[in-house]
Amino acid sequence: MTNEKFYFKQEEPNRSCLLAMREILLGFNENISETTKYGMPCFCFKGKQFCYLWIDKKSNHPYFLMVDGNKLIHSELKARDRKRMKILSVDPNVDLALSTIHSVFEEAIALQVGSAI
Repeated sequence: MTNEKFYFKQEEPNRSCLLAMREILLGFNENISETTKYGMPCFCFKGKQFCYLWIDKKSNHPYFLMVDGNKLIHSELKARDRKRMKILSVDPNVDLALSTIHSVFEEAIALQVGSAI
């Protein structure tokens, strides 16, 4: 499944929300690229997995699934039952919290850049 099919098979308002989330990711840093892993849109920073986009089965809300989220300490990130990754939930019916999203991305990129040294 290509990512385009993933996005366009979603019902509104999730479709528009996921497409906006995608644009935020791709516009955040020139080193972020998109691919598909495990049937999910996967975003990489300099070729290393950075985050995924997915939809919560219970709430039916999209979320950012942050790779190595267990190393991130942002208050909006939730681990739930995951050991390595954390999620940043998004309500598709309200404006995206860009300052929160950017803050999480900045922390995640800093982590990846720091681990490459």
